[in-house]
Amino acid sequence: MAVKADRKQSIISEFYNGRSVFVTGATGFMGKVLVEKLVRACLGIERLYLLMRPSRGQSVDCRLQGLIQNPIFDKVRKQQPDVMRKITAVTGDMTSSGLGLSPSDLQLLTDNVSIVFHSAATIKFNEELKAAFQMNVKGPLQLLEICRQMKHLQALVHVSTAFSNFDSEEIKEDVYRDAKVNPAELLEFIDCLDDDGAKNMSKQLLGNYPNTYAYTKALAEQLLKERCASVPLVIVRPSIVTAAQSEPLQGWVDNMNGTSGTMAAVGKGLFRILKINEDMISDIIPVDYPINLMIAVAWHTATSNPTGVSVYNCTTGHLNPLTWGLLKLWTIESWLKFPTKDMMWYPGVCYTTNDLSFKINQNLLHDLPAYLMDLFMKVTGKRTKWVRLYSKASEAFSTYEFFTTHQWRFISNNPIHLIEEMSVEDRNLFYFDVRKINWQNYFENYILGLRLYVLKDDIRSLPLARSNLKRLYWIQFVVLFLVLVGCILLFSAILYCM
Repeated sequence: MAVKADRKQSIISEFYNGRSVFVTGATGFMGKVLVEKLVRACLGIERLYLLMRPSRGQSVDCRLQGLIQNPIFDKVRKQQPDVMRKITAVTGDMTSSGLGLSPSDLQLLTDNVSIVFHSAATIKFNEELKAAFQMNVKGPLQLLEICRQMKHLQALVHVSTAFSNFDSEEIKEDVYRDAKVNPAELLEFIDCLDDDGAKNMSKQLLGNYPNTYAYTKALAEQLLKERCASVPLVIVRPSIVTAAQSEPLQGWVDNMNGTSGTMAAVGKGLFRILKINEDMISDIIPVDYPINLMIAVAWHTATSNPTGVSVYNCTTGHLNPLTWGLLKLWTIESWLKFPTKDMMWYPGVCYTTNDLSFKINQNLLHDLPAYLMDLFMKVTGKRTKWVRLYSKASEAFSTYEFFTTHQWRFISNNPIHLIEEMSVEDRNLFYFDVRKINWQNYFENYILGLRLYVLKDDIRSLPLARSNLKRLYWIQFVVLFLVLVGCILLFSAILYCM
């Protein structure tokens, strides 16, 4: 849990006084938390520039207003309304030449910015190689060139991923490079491919990488280190980013990606079988931890001027391991304690790593009920949806199976060394010591957050939800009893015929 600290005694907060910050990816999950923490904890910040692109007919100013109206900014708006005026939207696009910045905006940034946080990325595991390459490799390289022009730059914090290297089961805090591949030549080669060519070459280029996300993140790390020269670059590698532990709100999450989507599907009774090795380490990280680490890392880089490119693995498996089995246990316990009102079936899930077992159970527990429900809906004149829903959900989870059936040991020493250099006040205000996470308590807040922020299920619905849960329990009991009786009768009939 975060402990309230006196900002007047915070060395890190004081460091940001009078400095301007540039953020990419501000509308993403991590970006929102970063912006909120900066304006709330670093009140003396001069200006916060957010790179945004017009979207769906909305100007960047409209998108900025939508961002700061998010409930996570409620506390800041009430306590420090003036600080919100320090946030400025800058029109641009990570995939455009020069980030799509106008000459005046480029001048604004190069004249004023001291700290850059780069968190923009396409996080789709099944993204086409060319699209992932444009966003995750060329975008950061273009940002690097703009940073090179900044007159007061003190730190460029690049957000990568812990899952950017697969050559070893132990991943250290280094930038790994394949001796057989020249990253500059590879960059030029991919850049010359058209979309079809990149698609055809994708499998060959990826090699041991399970998806284009991990592949392009690894390539970006290598090229940034190779080209940064005098730019004060530092790399932060979070693992699987999940709901907030404490800030900006306990359990806050705004998406159904990865772990959050899977947990929500389990809570609704949609997922009954998953391909996961329950004995392996899950290595999830609450979103507030990498955000606090990023803010502290920028301060440390600016004030200590380290040589070379420092890498920070922001992970939990090394210092506070959590297995997939325990994750399942505490997820189910929390859903049974705080059920959602719109459940399809009684919450419960089984893990397996056997392909045949998984396929049989998937057909019985997912596909068969989906077809039966769609048949019922068709007969009653309603629109069918369940087969399509299960198909999309299964396809989405399949992209994560590589990570739920493998594990790595991410060495995370640099964050601990950084903690030792921070004051007591800063350790409390910008907490990222994963050794202090109580996983069981965390999952209760996680489930409450999923209910409220993702499923839009207010806490006042709990009595109704618990009533539905009890009803589904007895329905499940009756169904399992009938299945058991049916199996016994079938077995008896087979014996009789013999």
